[in-house]
Amino acid sequence: MFDITTLWKEPIVNPVNRKARSIPALNPFNVYGRVFTFSWFGFMVAFWSWYAFPPLLPLTIAKDVGASPVDVANSNIVALTATLLVRLVAGPSCDRFGPRYTFAGCLLAGSIPTVLAGAVFNKSGLLALRFFIGILGGSFVPCQVWSTGFFDKNIVGTANSLTGGFGNAGGGITYFLMPAIFDSLVQKRGLTPHVAWRVSFIVPFIVIVFTAVTMILLCPDTPTGKWADRHLQAERNLADHGITGAIVDVPGSLMDTNKSNSPSSGSPHGSTEKIGYKATGKDTANHDHEAQIGEQQMLDTARGEIIAKPSFKEALPVVISAQTLVTAGAYFCSFGAELAINSILGSYYDKNFPKLGQTGTGRWAAMFGLLNVVFRPAGGVISDFIYRNSNVWGKKILIHVLAVITGAFLIAIGLTNSHNHSTMFGLVAGMAFFLEAGNGANFSLVPHVHPHANGIVSGCTGAAGNLGGIVFAIIFRYNGKNYGKVFWIIGVMTIGINLCLSWIKPIPKGQIGGR
Repeated sequence: MFDITTLWKEPIVNPVNRKARSIPALNPFNVYGRVFTFSWFGFMVAFWSWYAFPPLLPLTIAKDVGASPVDVANSNIVALTATLLVRLVAGPSCDRFGPRYTFAGCLLAGSIPTVLAGAVFNKSGLLALRFFIGILGGSFVPCQVWSTGFFDKNIVGTANSLTGGFGNAGGGITYFLMPAIFDSLVQKRGLTPHVAWRVSFIVPFIVIVFTAVTMILLCPDTPTGKWADRHLQAERNLADHGITGAIVDVPGSLMDTNKSNSPSSGSPHGSTEKIGYKATGKDTANHDHEAQIGEQQMLDTARGEIIAKPSFKEALPVVISAQTLVTAGAYFCSFGAELAINSILGSYYDKNFPKLGQTGTGRWAAMFGLLNVVFRPAGGVISDFIYRNSNVWGKKILIHVLAVITGAFLIAIGLTNSHNHSTMFGLVAGMAFFLEAGNGANFSLVPHVHPHANGIVSGCTGAAGNLGGIVFAIIFRYNGKNYGKVFWIIGVMTIGINLCLSWIKPIPKGQIGGR
């Protein structure tokens, strides 16, 4: 039974890694509530600016810079390509430097091309600028890694889906905000469209910079303090609870090795080096607001769920593992489809319903992104509920079920290609539920897969989503305005890929932690 007071009460925490077992979402004065808020808000403003072009692009910007529909499609692909590259780098950066600084770095780097939007006067400049603004899309990875670092396995799916869902809503908000800002500048400030669309980009620039700076000033790296001290703090917490021996691995190793689970057996990799805290065998910890878990579970948490610094040799097995392929392949379909559809939905509505105009089609297209506020968290909540009543397999099965139903809706949209408002908007809303819930369910499973390398797994999964967006955007590009055909193609691919991945185990055999 859900206790509404957990939305503001200080949460119960894991005694080893100090991760919260509830989400004080309405209490920004609590460190867990504050990190939760900055996680979703930081990604939301990034998504807003990342997708600030599409609402104004078809009718205003394209005309102003002389871009053809093909140029617009190419700019959509370019924006996703940059994000793909950044996400691949952001994952290991989170593991090495911590998600907070990686997050702020993505925001600040992406704010520069945002404010330079006014310098675009031709289609080449449009392509270049949208490439560099794509840096902002990479902020999704530190958003999810940061959230995973503050919330325990029982609630991490809900936390990640909420931060991701609220953040993804920026893709819908931008369809409201950018036309509204543009219209205000034209109608109330008397600016010409040529000047107004350029000035409108100053607004997201200011919000992004403010968010990045306050994030650094007001939030910590981890629940235990500095990112560099996370192993020391885990060792100290275990010692405070009376567990003796060197049980936390020396930073720098990523290998999943299932050694002896005895408290006195040393580190998982055979090292007997103590990290710095002397255990007396007596429990001296303060148990206020601590979850009561067994000694073996505490040991597994310390051995398998404290993120290690990556090296290429040790990261490669994680990247190419079948379990990483599952989360990446499923996200390729779900988030890839969301990105590609977000880019063309306004144009699709304009084609089928020309009387709506730029503002009208923008508002209806915004609904697709805004539904993330409810639908993506629903996927995480359902996934956590299934996990608490079954095991990790339940989370994985949910992902594939949602994907197959999503594929069916995409096929229906494509084959009907409806010109009826109710039919089209109803089918898109139904598709959005299962697609966006699938995104939330996916990042509910990610923290269980190689948890010691969560940044790498998150980066690969997030990058795969962008790769899907690029592939689907290319298909849209070469089918012109035949949007319905591409919808059913994406639907068939989504069903096929998920059926192929459904047989793979959710976590590797012998993995320590994450179960």
